[in-house]
Amino acid sequence: MVKQAGGALLLSIHIEHGSPRPVSTQLHVALRDLILSGGFAPGQRLPASRTLARELAVSRTTVIEAFDRLTAEGLIESRVGAGTYVARALEAPRPMMPTSTAQGPAARPPRLSRATERSLELFGQRRRLPAIARAFTTALPAFDAFPMAQWGRLSAKHWRRARNEIMGYGEPFGHPPLRRAIAAHLRANRGISCDAEQIFIVSGAQQAFSLTATLLLNPGDRVWFENPGAIGARNSLIAAGAELVPVPVDAQGLCVEDGLAHSPDFLLAFVTPSHQQPLGVVMSLERRFALLHAAAQAGAWIIEDDYDGEFTFGGTPLPTLKSIDTTGRVIYVGTFSKSLFPSLRLGYLLVPPSLVDTVKALMSQLLQGVPTVVQAVVAEFIDEGHFSAHLRRMRRIYAERHDTLCAAAGQRLAGLLEVVPSHSGLHTTARFLAGQSEAAVMEAARLRELTVSPIARFWLTPPPGGGHSGLVLGFGAIRPPDIERGVEVLGQVLEALGPPPVGARPTSRQWP
Repeated sequence: MVKQAGGALLLSIHIEHGSPRPVSTQLHVALRDLILSGGFAPGQRLPASRTLARELAVSRTTVIEAFDRLTAEGLIESRVGAGTYVARALEAPRPMMPTSTAQGPAARPPRLSRATERSLELFGQRRRLPAIARAFTTALPAFDAFPMAQWGRLSAKHWRRARNEIMGYGEPFGHPPLRRAIAAHLRANRGISCDAEQIFIVSGAQQAFSLTATLLLNPGDRVWFENPGAIGARNSLIAAGAELVPVPVDAQGLCVEDGLAHSPDFLLAFVTPSHQQPLGVVMSLERRFALLHAAAQAGAWIIEDDYDGEFTFGGTPLPTLKSIDTTGRVIYVGTFSKSLFPSLRLGYLLVPPSLVDTVKALMSQLLQGVPTVVQAVVAEFIDEGHFSAHLRRMRRIYAERHDTLCAAAGQRLAGLLEVVPSHSGLHTTARFLAGQSEAAVMEAARLRELTVSPIARFWLTPPPGGGHSGLVLGFGAIRPPDIERGVEVLGQVLEALGPPPVGARPTSRQWP
């Protein structure tokens, strides 16, 4: 519909009076779009505020507010006694937005760096998790068991501090009390001898991987990487230009001999020894020493990603790589995404003494630090003993949820899917018994509001003859009754898909 008002041609402007967006904002955006798209020419008169208010059934005050915002942006100008006009400044040549049918330079994709183009080709696909925990979402802790009252009390306390303490830029290396608290926690609970000066606070483990890659790697440097392995870390290293060397994983963890056979000149190794991502195996002590020896011989570094190592519920945990490292080759990465909750975006980097000064120089020039209030709350949460108590409670909860999953699967999924028992973490794996299609199961499960991750997503390169075929199942975020319901639905999904095609390969014996 076209309207004529005050000599200006107006395209129809639709105002949603029930929208949460203020009416003045809707009008401001609509008029701005008309002006910038050429609907109003430079120097053209706009309708009077009373006319426009009557046409759109809004108050004149609303129209004046929209006009004031456009005036402040330099898009319109008022002339005393003459009305409101589109600014003459818009007569200057302006680039036009490309359309889907545009030809020539405007239709070309954006120019990217060669490194970015290569990275986009090699990146592993990270799945966007549902906002609400459900069976069998991975990487989410038990929100229902978080001590929100204690957290709320500490948060309120710190938000009442002096504004200059909480609203400005924080320490680029991290809030000193949090660095001290983490160092004390690692000494007492993970057996790691370290000082607070070696701890650097970052916005989650992903930033720690990117920072480490920036610090240590040149394009083309060779990095041992678990195969299958963690997708987020893989993408960070690829973005840094690393050449990833896929090293297989067996029941004892990373196969060090295989890595040496394929790339003895590696510069970095990435491992998840406490709970391998995604297979869940724990690296044996023998393999840990072999990896440390290989790194020392090659002059290489090791990134130890201890993403959920706090949650061991099956026997005594093995010592961390960092705690048995006598040569200063291990860089330890921790995160609060699993031990507390993901939206904190809080992690930490523990570096050997030889790298402390270099990391300080890098972070002081590149980063402004994580919000101070968040760090202060976590520091006091640790210092008051809430963190240790929370971890103890969560180990019991995750053990119960793990056992519920294994028991329910043993009864309902027999002959369809075999859940592999785990001893730690928030997820485990399940292997197909007769070569089912991971993609088909994932899509059918999604339609039934289940989240299952195919192991194929985690491969850098599938091994000759096929590898592990199955699913990654998260159990940490959902209560036992929801786990049992999820197992029942998964059983229905597998039964509905029927037996695999004739000639389909059974699951590989390489499964740990």
